Amino acid sequence: MVVLSQPPALEHCSLIKTCKPTCVFTGIPVIDLRDPEAKTLIVKACEEYGFFKLTNHGVPMEFMTRLEAEALSFFNLPQSDKDKATPFGYGSNKIGPNGDVGWIEYLLVNTNPQLTSLKTLSENFCSYAVNDYILAVKRLAFEVVEIMADGLEIEPRNVLSRLLRDEKSDSCFRLNHYPPCPQLQALSGRNLIGFGEHTDPQIISILRSNNTSGLQICLRDRTWVSVPPDQTSFFISVGDALQVMSNGRLRSVRHRVLTDSMQSRVSMIYFGGPPMSEKIVALPCLMAKGEESLYKEFTWWEYKTCAYNSRLGANRLGLFEKTANASL
Repeated sequence: MVVLSQPPALEHCSLIKTCKPTCVFTGIPVIDLRDPEAKTLIVKACEEYGFFKLTNHGVPMEFMTRLEAEALSFFNLPQSDKDKATPFGYGSNKIGPNGDVGWIEYLLVNTNPQLTSLKTLSENFCSYAVNDYILAVKRLAFEVVEIMADGLEIEPRNVLSRLLRDEKSDSCFRLNHYPPCPQLQALSGRNLIGFGEHTDPQIISILRSNNTSGLQICLRDRTWVSVPPDQTSFFISVGDALQVMSNGRLRSVRHRVLTDSMQSRVSMIYFGGPPMSEKIVALPCLMAKGEESLYKEFTWWEYKTCAYNSRLGANRLGLFEKTANASL
């Protein structure tokens, strides 16, 4: 770890991990949502990487740039003003309750329109900027998982999307801001970690960022590679819940974010989750005759509780593997 002086917005964080630079990965699957072969390509990408870039997605660029501008306006406020939003999802440095920290500040809200947190976000931002973007990305999430279901030959095709459409869906939305860190130039080529390595616990994540680099994914051989930014596209990640529901056929992707020395990074992520009471279990239609489930059955509430009570980089699904339990 390296001690750094802090920008005003992150003055309470003193120790953040660094890592060696990695190569830029040019082999990330790029899928046109309107491609007739999209259902096959999406499944293949999720099997091989748990991750892909989505183009021709139908979300207006205006929605993305407008919300990004609103986000930057908020994050550029004096720290005392931002701290007033702490009860409604604002945080900085601290990631979860278990000691993980990063060069980051963020807003995290549930996407249920009846909840106070989303209403407060709409009040602090231009309301239509928030609502237009979230509604558009929700619709995109529904479409992506339905096309995915087609590729997996799941019937009915709304097996996954119904969980996201449910009025009790535990989906959330996160705005991340990674301020520039000029001190990086003195770290002999090392990078500061803005958000440490992890997998997303939900079903699916849909990310859009500005054109500042920083996102990295971990390949099957455990090599970390940088994902070239593209502010016009979305990046789709398989979550842990989907890995379980596909009985390991689709793999959740381990990823992290590094900071830039001169440019701030803003990312907007929709996390599509099921209702709290939903049982997460391998779908019978995706299992061959006689095939056993790799994971024991659990509810989303049980897994979410486990996820948020563990360190960011922990292998949380390992606690639910049947082989692991059998050996206890």
